[in-house]
Parts: sequence; C-alpha cells; structure tokens
Amino acid sequence: MNRPAPVEISYENMRFLITHNPTNATLNKFTEELKKYGVTTLVRVCDATYDKAPVEKEGIHVLMAE
Repeated sequence: MNRPAPVEISYENMRFLITHNPTNATLNKFTEELKKYGVTTLVRVCDATYDKAPVEKEGIHVLMAE
C-alpha cells in the first residue's frame, strides 16, 4: 500500500508531524521516519493499529488523545 508522505507543520516553538497510521507490519519503517524528523512524543488521534512498545523502546513517548 502506498502511504502519503509525512507533513511537518511549525507553529511558534512547536513542531507537528502528521503521518498515516502504521500497522505492526510497517512499524519499523514508521519508527525510522519518526526518528529522522526528531520526534520525541507521538500522540495517537486514531484507534491504535500497532503495538506501541517497539516505538517506546526507541525512546519515543506514545500518548493517546482523549
């Protein structure tokens, strides 16, 4: 499946990276992409489609939006 490229948005001193929702099968590539952009916190705004443990193992904090 072809996924859209991430979109980076800056506002004042904050940066946001908007991405597709990965699956466990695409999680390694997704995590590498996050690291490339220097992501330290990931906020899930959709239903979870992957295990967050491998992402957190890479030092990225995962939060679930309420």
